[in-house]
Amino acid sequence: MKTISRFALLALIASLAACSVLESDKIDYKSAGKAPTLEVPPDLTQLSRENRYAVPGGAVTASGYQAGIANAPSIPTAVGNIGDVRMERSGSQRWIVVNRSPDQLWEPVRDFWQENGFLLTTEQRNLGIMETDWAENRAKLPQDIIRGTLGKLVDSVYSTGELDRFRTRLERTPNGTEIFVSHRGMEEVYNTARKDQTVWQPRATDPELETEFLRRLMVKLGVSQEQSKLLAATSAPARTASVANVGGQPVVQINENFERAWRRVGLALDRTGFTVEDRDRSAGTYFVRYVAPNPDKKEPGFFGKLFTFGGSGKTEGPLKYRILVKGQGEASTVAVLNESGAPETSANAQRIVQVIADDLK
Repeated sequence: MKTISRFALLALIASLAACSVLESDKIDYKSAGKAPTLEVPPDLTQLSRENRYAVPGGAVTASGYQAGIANAPSIPTAVGNIGDVRMERSGSQRWIVVNRSPDQLWEPVRDFWQENGFLLTTEQRNLGIMETDWAENRAKLPQDIIRGTLGKLVDSVYSTGELDRFRTRLERTPNGTEIFVSHRGMEEVYNTARKDQTVWQPRATDPELETEFLRRLMVKLGVSQEQSKLLAATSAPARTASVANVGGQPVVQINENFERAWRRVGLALDRTGFTVEDRDRSAGTYFVRYVAPNPDKKEPGFFGKLFTFGGSGKTEGPLKYRILVKGQGEASTVAVLNESGAPETSANAQRIVQVIADDLK
C-alpha cells in the first residue's frame, strides 16, 4: 500500500463508491480531533467558572434559582408525551421537557453525546450548558464495500467536507427540566479559482439534525424507538417574527407569549453562536457576548455577521449585551440593551435583532 499514490487510492475509493449505497439517513459521528484544527473565535472560548453562579446543595442552571418563577400557563402547542418525557415544537424549533431535575439529567445527557462519538469541549454545569467538539458525520461517506474493504484507511484520506457542533442547554422549570439542542455547521470550500486551497466557512443550521438528536436523547431517557419517532413527527403551526423600530430602538416582535418567546429566543441565541454568560428568566434577560464583524470584509451570512472563522480577517473584541424579552399577553418583543442595561440603538443592535428574527421565522 505504500507504493500506491494518494490519487490512485482516491480513484479506487471512487470506483468502489459506485457499487455502494449512501445511507444518508444514518448518523455516525467521529470527533474531528485529528483533523485540521478550526480557529476558535474569541467569542467561543470557554468561560471560567465563577462562584457567583454556584448554588449551595447542588449545581443547577442559572434560571433554576431565580426568584419568582411562576408556573407556565397552558399554551396551545404541539406536544407529545411518553411517561415523564415529552417533546414540544414551535415552527422549526423543538425541545424536550422532562419531569426530572437538571441534576438527575446532567450525567445521562453527558454520556449521550460521548456515546454518539463526540468530545465535550464545554461543560458548565452551573449554567446547564455543554457543547461538543467539531465532528464529522461519517455516515455521509459511501458505506459497506468501501468501509469494509479499506477500513480506517478511508478515514485518513476521505472527508465529507462538513463538520458539526452541538450545544445542549438544560433549563430548570417548576416541574422539571427543558432540554434544548442547537446545531452549528461548517463546510470546506475552495477559496481560489485554481481550486488548490480550501477554507472552512459556516453553513446553515439544520433543524432536522437537531430533531434527530433530541429524538435519540429521548430514547436514552427511556422512550422507545417507535414512540420517539412518533413524538418527533408531531407538527405545530409556524410562528412569525419581524423586526420593527420602537422609540428609535430596533426590536424583534413575536406573536407568542413570554414563556414561548423566552424559550425560542434562547434557542436562537444558541444556534447563532452567541455566548450566553448568564440568564435571568424572571427578568426576561439573557447576558451575552457578541463579536462585531469587520466592516471591510464581505459578510457571507448570519454567522458572518457575528464573527469570522479562520482567515486573516480581524474583528473587534467581544462586546457584552443584554437581550431583553418582554411579554404582553400573547405577544412579545426582544430588545438589545448595553452592558449597563440601557437601550442599545447602534448598528450592532440592528444586526443582533435581525439575526434573532431570521432564526425565529
